[in-house]
Amino acid sequence: MVKRLTAAPAVMRGKSALLAVAALFWVGGCFSPDPKSIKSDYAASAVPAIKEAANNGDRSAIPRLIYDLNDKDPAIRFAAIKALETMTGQNFNYRYYDDTLDRRPAIRRWQQWLAEQPNPNNP
Repeated sequence: MVKRLTAAPAVMRGKSALLAVAALFWVGGCFSPDPKSIKSDYAASAVPAIKEAANNGDRSAIPRLIYDLNDKDPAIRFAAIKALETMTGQNFNYRYYDDTLDRRPAIRRWQQWLAEQPNPNNP
């Protein structure tokens, strides 16, 4: 009986460790799979990078921000238009919540604006 009592904590430690590892894998799925990047497909990674570009006045990000106006994720679209408004003072009647067809005219205006800049790669 003494052996069973001393063996029980070892079994419990093993189960606890297994549960801890399983919980770590489960929680790990709640985080973005890639680091902060304006080119990320994940809002959790892209949005902070977009905000950083706007806060730093990084106008070299403008072409990517215009591209992001048509992203499937509304959070990325919202961050992109806010960054563009901050950096350029324009919005060309773009609404991030519009459906794809309704966003197209404003995106075309953004693309035209970019083409008219003296250096489109760094407006």
